[in-house]
Amino acid sequence: MVNLYDSDATAVESFSPKDAVLVLEDGQVYVGKPFGALGQTTAEIVFTTGMTGYQETITDPSYDRQILIQTFPHIGNTGVNGEDNESSRIWVAGYVVREPSPNVSNWRATGSLQDDLIGQDIVGISGIDTRKLVRHLRSVGVMRAGIFSGNALTQGNGELLTAEMMRTIVEQAPQMAGAHLMDEVSTEAEEVIAPRGEFEGKEPLFKVAALDLGIKSMTPQRLAERGCEVHILPQRTTFEELEALNPDGVFFSNGPGDPATAHKEVALLREVLDRGYPFFGICLGNQLLGRALGFGTYKLKFGHRGINQPVKGVDTDKVSITSQNHGFAVDAPLGTDIASPFDGSRFGKVRVSQIGLNDDVVEGLQCLDIPAFSVQYHPEASAGPHDATYLFDRFIALMRTSQEAHDSQEHNETEGERNA
Repeated sequence: MVNLYDSDATAVESFSPKDAVLVLEDGQVYVGKPFGALGQTTAEIVFTTGMTGYQETITDPSYDRQILIQTFPHIGNTGVNGEDNESSRIWVAGYVVREPSPNVSNWRATGSLQDDLIGQDIVGISGIDTRKLVRHLRSVGVMRAGIFSGNALTQGNGELLTAEMMRTIVEQAPQMAGAHLMDEVSTEAEEVIAPRGEFEGKEPLFKVAALDLGIKSMTPQRLAERGCEVHILPQRTTFEELEALNPDGVFFSNGPGDPATAHKEVALLREVLDRGYPFFGICLGNQLLGRALGFGTYKLKFGHRGINQPVKGVDTDKVSITSQNHGFAVDAPLGTDIASPFDGSRFGKVRVSQIGLNDDVVEGLQCLDIPAFSVQYHPEASAGPHDATYLFDRFIALMRTSQEAHDSQEHNETEGERNA
């Protein structure tokens, strides 16, 4: 058993080879029990306030290279199933819970969360004071951390690592600021989602080109159930490849990493806006629209992650409870319509359309002279409230208006040729 010491050389904790140890970049140490796979993981540590939806949460690609803390104390009671995943795998780099459920009790369950974590080699820790941990991160901000268990707790000579050794390992992990991760989580090849529900088997109403920067599976489903044929495209897609699809609209998804590194994606979006395609962006897509318009982005102290985030529409004063998962935000002025800063207001005027009521963070952008808008939160809301699903209808309406304008122009041009 090893004793851990704080800066005053006072013993504060101890651990044994059977424990799991969480070490923060600033030196705080939490000792608990292994949950999931044994081993070592280092990444930025963040927290989510959702009381439900842990399966959808850990399979969200936006959590790539992040250790996730669940603030709700009891996790795992409904097990896991084959229907609720938001992607093909678990993306969290590590998992921190207070009290994992020893039993699975749900008629839809096909396995346990513990077995899923082990099967996908996700290192976790349980039995620690997550309330204390989250209060600390809210106070000082998110940072890098590491979870160590099993053989990862020992040195080559068989002796246990010291807290300082583990902290040194944590400090070698890459920072989230400056990380370009969209290519890690994007699809390798184009995927097509056909219209569903009442539109199944019918001719699509619209074709949507959706750039996969870490897309959640529920997002194309929300479009497909509104009659859209959704083409999910790899992050490396060029404008020429996108244009060859002849889409009615373009969508940029959520995703992980620092939007300030997304130079290629921003350049692609500017070509989309220049071409006049109706555009809708979610989460990272909102940040990329902000950058394409000429605004900056910045890292939040501890981010917004959970399914209870209040957002107010600037024009309507309507408040929606939203699902969010982001650590960066758009730096744009509130309360006024302004000329988009890029290239002498090339894209016309823009308005911050929605704000977060907890901290006035930009939660939506509305272009006033081109057919483009975006939101920082997740209107597909899986898991979470469905207050904002109307935004998919707004995108449908935007594509319909654009299509009608295009058809009218073609008709006028044909008539003009006949009369010439």
